[in-house]
Amino acid sequence: MDIFTTMITPYKEDGSVDYETAEKYVDWYYKNGLTGIFAVCQSSEIFTLTLEERVELNRRVYARAKQLEKAGNRRFTVVSSGHVSDTIEGQIEELNAICAAGTDALIFITNRFDPHNEGDDVFIQNAEKVIAALPADVLLGFYECPVPYKRLVTPKILDWCISTGRFRYMKDTCCDAALIAERCKQLEGSGFQLLNANCQTLLETLRAGADGYCGVMANFHPALYVHLCNTFRENPEQADRLQALLCMAGFTENLPYPLTAKYSMCLEGIPTCLTARTRPGEVLSDYAKSCVRQMKLLCDHAAAML
Repeated sequence: MDIFTTMITPYKEDGSVDYETAEKYVDWYYKNGLTGIFAVCQSSEIFTLTLEERVELNRRVYARAKQLEKAGNRRFTVVSSGHVSDTIEGQIEELNAICAAGTDALIFITNRFDPHNEGDDVFIQNAEKVIAALPADVLLGFYECPVPYKRLVTPKILDWCISTGRFRYMKDTCCDAALIAERCKQLEGSGFQLLNANCQTLLETLRAGADGYCGVMANFHPALYVHLCNTFRENPEQADRLQALLCMAGFTENLPYPLTAKYSMCLEGIPTCLTARTRPGEVLSDYAKSCVRQMKLLCDHAAAML
């Protein structure tokens, strides 16, 4: 099983990216048992970062993760996105820059290949142009990013992915357990892993063949996701109870994320400036902070009981 978090971007008081704190996040993710990080993704506020910031954030995250991987003799994968341009030429430039900074796989944002939702043929044609301009040995993946619109992949696109032999990771955001089960069946034996981003459907999809989790809630209580993904077969009753807890905790996604995740990092002992580029800091209300504290109290208790 793979359990990935989505990387959040910390900032300094002057608004610049705080790369040193980002490296501390990487340490915390590793300490809590995650197998990987999805770097420069929507949680990283990629549409507000310059290309230079995206590349440097990726470089720092990848370098630190590989240091930990070597020192701990435990796999710690970094997959990276970061292409936000509307033009194919711009995306090629961005993805090559991210790739040169270091990654285990480049993750394509699905709506970037079909910005006007014109259909699978346009999607595949644009994807093939991008792939042809990337290093031939880099592994690939997909992310159904909800911004600026959610472009779900289709069975035709998945068949095309399998035919290339290049795709290894998919962050699935459809939030539909039945559809995920169909996708898992289609991907079976291909080496193309489906990681569910939706905690409410996670256990059901694990039982249907999903390969793990990749989502924002691993910024709050990653060890619980690690435990669920690694033990759900052996202890189904415990898995049902843990899934219920993760389901309820997951509704805090409706609070002002990623500010809530940065506040949570403060509670974990990693001082973080409570600012974001995607929303004003004042929306992190006392109510939101109280909800995060209560969630931490409950999840810490649950972790101690496992």
